[in-house]
Amino acid sequence: MQPTSFLPKSTGRRTGAILVVAAALAGCGASTASSSPTGQAATGVRVLWMGDSIAGAQAPALEAALKAGGAAFKNVTSDGGGNVVAGDHEVTAMAAADTWKTLKESLASFRPTVIAYQITTYDWGTARQQLSAYRKLSKAAGDAGAELVLVSAPPFKIDEFFKPHENAIRSAPAMAAKAAGAAHVRYLDASELWGGDYAAGKAQRAKDGIHSCQQGSAAFATWFAKRLGELAGFTPAAPEVWATGPWTGDERFVKLGCG
Repeated sequence: MQPTSFLPKSTGRRTGAILVVAAALAGCGASTASSSPTGQAATGVRVLWMGDSIAGAQAPALEAALKAGGAAFKNVTSDGGGNVVAGDHEVTAMAAADTWKTLKESLASFRPTVIAYQITTYDWGTARQQLSAYRKLSKAAGDAGAELVLVSAPPFKIDEFFKPHENAIRSAPAMAAKAAGAAHVRYLDASELWGGDYAAGKAQRAKDGIHSCQQGSAAFATWFAKRLGELAGFTPAAPEVWATGPWTGDERFVKLGCG
């Protein structure tokens, strides 16, 4: 059975569109920071954020949101990789090896209380290989005394590059959900936020149909911080505290052609 909550081991340039999304997100019932606008007192929550370039585009907003709520944050996403499933493909096998190496180093240096892994577009392999990899990640988290949150990726355009691996992309969320059987592991279905159609407005994809611009990243950060707060026992900061910050000018969004 999955737990209803888990607690950390220790507690203690763009304005127009972003102002619009900040106001909209604030109306979604997000909690307000309990102290100054610069953020709450430290919560003891330390989040290691893993994934590919989709997760990377979400990282600037997520870092701003979590830090404003008093949580520490480290982004170890990787463009063109970030996957934990090696599969039988040379590219993904090499990328997975790098991911596991980075994870080992981050567990020792950052000492996260929460490892959050967004399923990547490179988690290619059989369903069995996927389940094995997610269970391996669960064990790594447990051995390090950390909680693990597995979160599904947003819907994205299956182009010619991804088409040969579509079956694996489709099966990965179910395998991640199946791996979330241990008490320290939770699976979050992001379709609650994005829906299932990358071309729909709700999915908030960038021009490439894969990544998110500032508004989409802010929407994800608000949603994820709320869910993580429920699981880890802290109160997220309200979007108006962080959603118009310097992160909106991150070069990732420039490269994506975001306005």
